[in-house]
Amino acid sequence: MEHMAQAGRRSLLDLSFSEMESTFAASGIRAHHAKALWRALYRDGTLDFESRTDLSPPLQRWLAKELGADGNFYIENPAQVDEIRSSDGLTRKFLLKLSDGQTIETVLMGYDGRFTACISTQAGCAMGCVFCATGQMGFVRHLRPGEIIAQVLHVRRALRQSHPDRRLRNLVLMGMGEPLHNFDAVMHALASLSDVRGTSIGPAHIAISTVGVVPGILRLADEKFPYRLAVSLHGSTEEERAALVPVSAKWSLAELIKACRHYCATTGKRIFFEWTLIAGKNDSPETARRLANLLDGIDSHINLIPLNPTGGFSGESSNGGLQFQKILREAGFPCTFRQRRGIDVAAGCGMLRAEKRPRPDLAKSAATKTPLQIPQAP
Repeated sequence: MEHMAQAGRRSLLDLSFSEMESTFAASGIRAHHAKALWRALYRDGTLDFESRTDLSPPLQRWLAKELGADGNFYIENPAQVDEIRSSDGLTRKFLLKLSDGQTIETVLMGYDGRFTACISTQAGCAMGCVFCATGQMGFVRHLRPGEIIAQVLHVRRALRQSHPDRRLRNLVLMGMGEPLHNFDAVMHALASLSDVRGTSIGPAHIAISTVGVVPGILRLADEKFPYRLAVSLHGSTEEERAALVPVSAKWSLAELIKACRHYCATTGKRIFFEWTLIAGKNDSPETARRLANLLDGIDSHINLIPLNPTGGFSGESSNGGLQFQKILREAGFPCTFRQRRGIDVAAGCGMLRAEKRPRPDLAKSAATKTPLQIPQAP
C-alpha cells in the first residue's frame, strides 16, 4: 500500500501508543490490537500490510478501511530522492522528501561494533549559526513526530538490507534543525522510538543536541526526560559566541551556563559540550583556558569538532586542536575529538540539501545586528 498525506488524514506514526489504543477503542475493536500494530510499524518497519498474514482479522479489516482511499490514516514514508555513501562505506547520507515537498537529511554512521542514526527535527533552522549549512538556509517549518520517527525507520530498513545481522543502537538529534525549538514533537517522537514494544532504542543511547535553547534545557531537567544532552557552545565569552551563534542574542552565554548548572544539579547527568574549532575564531590557548574556567564545577565532556567547510562560511578548520585539547585535559576535563564520519560525502547537516537546492548566502545577514526572529511552534 502506498499512502500519501492528505488533508484530514493523520499519520499512524503521529500516534502515541495510548492514542493508538484509544483510536481502536473508539472504532469498536479491542485496544490490545494496538500492540500488534505498534510492533509491525516500529519493530518490523512494515509499510505494506496487505502482505501480512499474521495479523488478526479485526486488525486487518481496520487497516484495510483506515488506510484506504476514504480512510482517516496513512503510513509516513518519505521518499528517498538521493543517497551518497562515504568512500570507507561506513556512512550513508539520505535526502528524504516529505509530503509537502520539503527535503531533510538523515545519516547512518557505522562505528566499531555499532551503528548510529543522525536525524533532523526541522526543515531548515532558525538558529542561524554562521558555519552551519542548515543555519545558512533559514527556517521553514517544524517536523511532526511521525516525520521524525519515519527517518529512523527508513535508516533501519537500509541497515537491514546492508547488514542483516546488525541493529541500530544509537540515535543523535544533530541533523537539520534545533531539537529544543521543536520540543513537544521531539519528545513525542523519542517516547515512541524508545518504547520497548517496538524500536526499543534505550534513552541512554539517545542524545539531543542544542545550540543553547535555555527554556528547553530547563524543561529537560525539571520534567526529568531521560535522554543525554549535548550543548553546542563554540565561544568562551559573550562576544566570541555571538560572532558564531546569533541565538546568543536571545539567550546569553551566562544564561546558558546557568541552565547547564541547573541541569547537572537536577539530573545528575553529564553534559557533552560541542566545540567546532575555527582557525582564528575560537581555537587559541587563551580561549581554552577561559572555557575551562567557564565550565568549572559542571560535569562535562568536551567534544572538539573539525569544521565542515560550507559555501556560505569562509572560516577554516583549526590546526591548534591538540594544544586546545591538552589545556582542557590538564584542567581536568575529558576532552576528545569527534570521530569524523562522511566528510567526503558532505555529512555536515544541511550540506546535501544545500547542494540539491541552492539557497541565498545567509552568512552575512546571520552575523549582523538584526534581532533574531525565532518562529514559535504551532
